[in-house]
Amino acid sequence: MKIGELAARTNTPVETIRYYEREGLLPPPGRTAGNYRVYGEPHVERLQLVRNCRALDMTLGEIRRLLHACDSPADNCAEINALLDEHIEHVATRIAELKALQKTLKALRSQCRGNLSAKDCGILQGLSASPEPARRTVEHKHGLLGPTHG
Repeated sequence: MKIGELAARTNTPVETIRYYEREGLLPPPGRTAGNYRVYGEPHVERLQLVRNCRALDMTLGEIRRLLHACDSPADNCAEINALLDEHIEHVATRIAELKALQKTLKALRSQCRGNLSAKDCGILQGLSASPEPARRTVEHKHGLLGPTHG
Protein backbone atom coordinates (compact mmCIF):
# COMPACT_ATOMS: atom_id res chain seq x y z
CA MET A 1 0.00 0.00 0.00
CA LYS A 2 1.08 3.58 -0.60
CA ILE A 3 1.64 6.13 2.15
CA GLY A 4 -1.84 7.64 1.68
CA GLU A 5 -3.43 4.25 2.26
CA LEU A 6 -1.29 3.68 5.36
CA ALA A 7 -2.31 7.11 6.61
CA ALA A 8 -5.99 6.35 6.07
CA ARG A 9 -5.81 2.88 7.68
CA THR A 10 -4.05 4.18 10.77
CA ASN A 11 -5.64 7.64 10.94
CA THR A 12 -2.16 9.16 10.87
CA PRO A 13 -1.15 12.21 8.85
CA VAL A 14 1.31 11.49 6.04
CA GLU A 15 3.83 13.97 7.49
CA THR A 16 3.70 12.13 10.84
CA ILE A 17 4.43 8.85 9.10
CA ARG A 18 7.42 10.41 7.35
CA TYR A 19 8.59 11.89 10.65
CA TYR A 20 8.40 8.49 12.37
CA GLU A 21 10.40 7.02 9.48
CA ARG A 22 13.10 9.69 9.86
CA GLU A 23 13.20 9.04 13.61
CA GLY A 24 13.69 5.31 12.99
CA LEU A 25 10.40 4.27 14.61
CA LEU A 26 9.17 2.71 11.37
CA PRO A 27 11.32 0.49 9.20
CA PRO A 28 12.15 1.90 5.78
CA PRO A 29 9.43 0.95 3.31
CA GLY A 30 10.07 -0.78 0.05
CA ARG A 31 9.99 1.28 -3.14
CA THR A 32 8.20 0.81 -6.42
CA ALA A 33 9.91 1.21 -9.78
CA GLY A 34 8.53 4.77 -9.73
CA ASN A 35 10.18 5.32 -6.30
CA TYR A 36 6.89 5.39 -4.36
CA ARG A 37 7.00 4.08 -0.82
CA VAL A 38 5.31 0.69 -0.40
CA TYR A 39 4.08 -0.37 3.04
CA GLY A 40 2.86 -3.69 4.35
CA GLU A 41 1.03 -5.06 7.36
CA PRO A 42 4.15 -4.89 9.56
CA HIS A 43 4.16 -1.10 9.00
CA VAL A 44 0.47 -0.89 9.97
CA GLU A 45 1.09 -2.86 13.18
CA ARG A 46 4.20 -0.90 14.12
CA LEU A 47 2.55 2.43 13.41
CA GLN A 48 -0.46 1.44 15.55
CA LEU A 49 1.89 0.59 18.42
CA VAL A 50 3.68 3.93 18.05
CA ARG A 51 0.37 5.82 17.93
CA ASN A 52 -0.93 3.99 21.00
CA CYS A 53 2.27 4.86 22.86
CA ARG A 54 1.96 8.51 21.83
CA ALA A 55 -1.65 8.49 23.04
CA LEU A 56 -0.21 7.46 26.43
CA ASP A 57 2.11 10.49 26.16
CA MET A 58 5.25 8.41 25.84
CA THR A 59 8.32 10.09 24.43
CA LEU A 60 10.06 8.92 21.28
CA GLY A 61 12.88 7.58 23.45
CA GLU A 62 10.46 5.49 25.49
CA ILE A 63 8.83 4.23 22.30
CA ARG A 64 12.24 3.28 20.90
CA ARG A 65 12.88 1.21 24.02
CA LEU A 66 9.54 -0.56 23.61
CA LEU A 67 10.17 -1.18 19.93
CA HIS A 68 13.54 -2.69 20.80
CA ALA A 69 11.70 -5.10 23.09
CA CYS A 70 9.26 -5.90 20.27
CA ASP A 71 12.20 -6.64 18.01
CA SER A 72 13.67 -8.99 20.64
CA PRO A 73 10.66 -11.18 21.52
CA ALA A 74 12.74 -13.79 23.37
CA ASP A 75 14.09 -11.23 25.86
CA ASN A 76 12.69 -10.88 29.37
CA CYS A 77 10.01 -8.22 29.75
CA ALA A 78 11.62 -6.66 32.87
CA GLU A 79 12.80 -3.71 30.75
CA ILE A 80 9.22 -3.09 29.59
CA ASN A 81 7.97 -3.13 33.18
CA ALA A 82 10.74 -0.75 34.25
CA LEU A 83 9.94 1.61 31.39
CA LEU A 84 6.26 1.70 32.30
CA ASP A 85 7.09 2.26 35.98
CA GLU A 86 9.28 5.23 34.98
CA HIS A 87 6.51 6.61 32.79
CA ILE A 88 3.98 6.28 35.61
CA GLU A 89 6.33 8.32 37.82
CA HIS A 90 6.63 11.01 35.13
CA VAL A 91 2.84 11.18 34.92
CA ALA A 92 2.52 11.43 38.70
CA THR A 93 5.03 14.28 38.75
CA ARG A 94 3.15 16.10 36.01
CA ILE A 95 -0.15 15.68 37.83
CA ALA A 96 1.38 17.26 40.95
CA GLU A 97 2.82 20.09 38.85
CA LEU A 98 -0.52 20.68 37.13
CA LYS A 99 -2.31 20.77 40.50
CA ALA A 100 0.18 23.38 41.72
CA LEU A 101 -0.37 25.35 38.52
CA GLN A 102 -4.13 25.16 39.02
CA LYS A 103 -3.78 26.45 42.58
CA THR A 104 -1.66 29.37 41.35
CA LEU A 105 -4.14 30.21 38.61
CA LYS A 106 -7.06 30.11 41.06
CA ALA A 107 -5.20 32.43 43.43
CA LEU A 108 -4.49 34.76 40.52
CA ARG A 109 -8.13 34.63 39.42
CA SER A 110 -9.27 35.53 42.93
CA GLN A 111 -7.41 38.84 42.61
CA CYS A 112 -10.01 40.20 40.20
CA ARG A 113 -12.76 42.13 41.97
CA GLY A 114 -15.13 42.41 39.04
CA ASN A 115 -15.77 44.73 36.13
CA LEU A 116 -12.88 47.14 36.54
CA SER A 117 -10.78 48.90 33.98
CA ALA A 118 -7.80 46.92 32.73
CA LYS A 119 -5.43 49.26 34.58
CA ASP A 120 -7.10 48.24 37.87
CA CYS A 121 -7.36 44.53 37.07
CA GLY A 122 -5.93 42.44 39.90
CA ILE A 123 -5.06 39.62 37.51
CA LEU A 124 -2.95 41.88 35.29
CA GLN A 125 -1.34 43.41 38.37
CA GLY A 126 -0.58 39.94 39.73
CA LEU A 127 0.93 38.86 36.42
CA SER A 128 3.04 42.02 36.32
CA ALA A 129 4.33 41.49 39.85
CA SER A 130 7.76 40.10 40.59
CA PRO A 131 8.61 37.28 41.15
CA GLU A 132 6.64 35.22 38.65
CA PRO A 133 3.47 33.95 40.32
CA ALA A 134 3.74 30.48 38.79
CA ARG A 135 7.50 29.97 38.73
CA ARG A 136 8.34 26.33 38.25
CA THR A 137 11.20 24.79 40.14
CA VAL A 138 11.14 21.49 38.23
CA GLU A 139 11.31 21.25 34.47
CA HIS A 140 8.26 19.51 33.02
CA LYS A 141 9.01 16.30 31.20
CA HIS A 142 6.35 15.87 28.54
CA GLY A 143 5.79 19.04 26.68
CA LEU A 144 2.57 20.30 28.25
CA LEU A 145 4.47 22.73 30.40
CA GLY A 146 8.06 22.45 29.28
CA PRO A 147 10.71 20.32 27.58
CA THR A 148 10.38 16.59 27.04
CA HIS A 149 12.58 14.02 28.69
CA GLY A 150 14.87 11.67 26.78
